[in-house]
Amino acid sequence: MEEKMLNVSSSPHVRDNSSTKSIMRDVVIALLPATIVGIYNFRISALLVILTTCVTCVLAEYLWQKLMKQPITTNDFSALLTGLLLALNLPSTIPLWMCVIGGVFAIIIAKQLFGGLGQNFMNPALAGRCFLMLSFSSAMTSFTVKEGSNILYGIAVDAQSSATPLMQVKEGMLPSLKEMFLGTTTGTIGETSVLALLLGAIYLLVRKVIDWKIPVVYILTFSVFDLLYQAVVGGAPYPLFYELCGGGLMLGAFFMATDYVTSPITPKGKVIFAVLIGLLTGLFRFCGESAEGVSFAIIIGNLCVPLIEKFTVPKAFGKEGRENG
Repeated sequence: MEEKMLNVSSSPHVRDNSSTKSIMRDVVIALLPATIVGIYNFRISALLVILTTCVTCVLAEYLWQKLMKQPITTNDFSALLTGLLLALNLPSTIPLWMCVIGGVFAIIIAKQLFGGLGQNFMNPALAGRCFLMLSFSSAMTSFTVKEGSNILYGIAVDAQSSATPLMQVKEGMLPSLKEMFLGTTTGTIGETSVLALLLGAIYLLVRKVIDWKIPVVYILTFSVFDLLYQAVVGGAPYPLFYELCGGGLMLGAFFMATDYVTSPITPKGKVIFAVLIGLLTGLFRFCGESAEGVSFAIIIGNLCVPLIEKFTVPKAFGKEGRENG
């Protein structure tokens, strides 16, 4: 008789075969096109940066959990994903010892010190990138057209230095939009090819790993900001396409702003979050000194998530917004 008893619990009742491991694995798979293009574009230096950050992140998580006597979770792909995302946000010419520092900061400081996966309040990969940007701004903004550099010290020997397409647009020049879309331009390892990033984004959307709300609203908000800004300053509207294809906007929109842990879970919250980071990206790009701004915009948005969720959590059925009488 007892075996036939039903276990009754309150709603919502969620049944899903997804796991942390499967989700992280899907995101890694989705990043492979951008990774392959980055390695093809920047050759051996890009490959070494990717290997360094991935190994550093996985090893840092393993050693920390071993030292703290915590369950080892390195097989869930989350540390590997952090390392891959960090690498794709770095220039291929960055010294490898800086990659190690960035990986350790991302895993230990931004993730493990706050309780590990699910407890971190900001995206670990972006935290590592912003830390490196603030600490080693020269190395983080050094880009080359052609591979040929001293891997250990980041000194270009047979490469021609060049500004990123976004910086060229900011200075009034218009680079090839075709090259920006395909990825044969300067920039960080994973941000150059919009085509590769969109292929990965389609995979995530088809697999229902990410929701469309955050990336779509984010891109639309930034686009409206760009058009309004160009109208105010008297600029032409066509630089919008360069802004969308340049920098880390597509990488951030589909692969970092959609992070489960550091983005809102409520439908309204996702829209507010996306609008916020879209406005911040526009402010940083058009009103700041740098031509970029995606990383810092998403980090600030991450910090606002608890407040956003506080005001967007739906009320339970039967509850009123204020007391009677």
